[in-house]
Amino acid sequence: MRRTLLAAAAAALLALPAMAQERTVRVISGFAPGGAGDLMARLIAEYVPPQMGARGVVENRTGANGLIAAEVVARGAPDGMTVLQCPMGSMTITPNLPGAALPVDPRTEMVGVANVALSTYALVVAARGPHQDVPGLLAAARARPGALSYASAGVGSAQHLSVELLKARAGLDIAHVPYRGAAIAVVDILGGRVDFMITNLGDVMRQITGGELRLLALGDDAGSPLFPNARPISAFVPGLQMAGWFGICGPRGMNEESLARWSEATRKALENATFRERLLANGLTPLFEDTRAFNARIAADLRSWGEVIRAAGVRGD
Repeated sequence: MRRTLLAAAAAALLALPAMAQERTVRVISGFAPGGAGDLMARLIAEYVPPQMGARGVVENRTGANGLIAAEVVARGAPDGMTVLQCPMGSMTITPNLPGAALPVDPRTEMVGVANVALSTYALVVAARGPHQDVPGLLAAARARPGALSYASAGVGSAQHLSVELLKARAGLDIAHVPYRGAAIAVVDILGGRVDFMITNLGDVMRQITGGELRLLALGDDAGSPLFPNARPISAFVPGLQMAGWFGICGPRGMNEESLARWSEATRKALENATFRERLLANGLTPLFEDTRAFNARIAADLRSWGEVIRAAGVRGD
């Protein structure tokens, strides 16, 4: 018994250095549990930090279209111990909104670390509602200007701006009904209080497969292997493309070593077949972009969404 106890103690002592080396890093999510943004944060925390010998934990800090969470990261130490799960809307749409009270400005206070996945958008209606297809929906909107309505996750959200882009391209007059998140908006679509919504496919996967929502079109020509028969919105409104992304961002001034470590860990994580399968199963397309490429994407989207916002006259106040 004494020899057994001594052996166990020795094994524990040998394990101490390895345990001491395991760090805990925080992945901050700006959205409530249940949506695509929170799911993405949890997948990042599960698969990326272990590539650096660390453990990831998720913290939800909701509000201001994800910028409350961005503020937590921007005000923290630039040592790579705290990062943001940053979606396209928070980084490129909200900063462009005139009158928006920004707790933090991603253009000057945040930096892209690595991109993880693209997210196709889905145009959905209630399965029991009157709208059967995109031509029918567009015809109904044209027949009764201002009578139809669409839901979004808030003024200035990607969902909001995506439909404003549709309205501009198709010459439509449709009322906007903003909500505090996609999950709440879906409830009113199912209840027949709002006609349709364009949102991340991951936000509505369960309701589509469960038969509660009807998928009328996908936002970009790449489509989704989960819905091979779904047509792209460009088939009905030529040239229209709507897709988002989910990446990892850090505070401006994040040191080069930390940027490189997170970027390489993301690349390695995306080689994991299970990680890729879980992304695909939730309507997300794995896409690694290193720090340089990801920041180029952010800059390009800042310009393009700025043009949409100015053309639509959207304000954040």
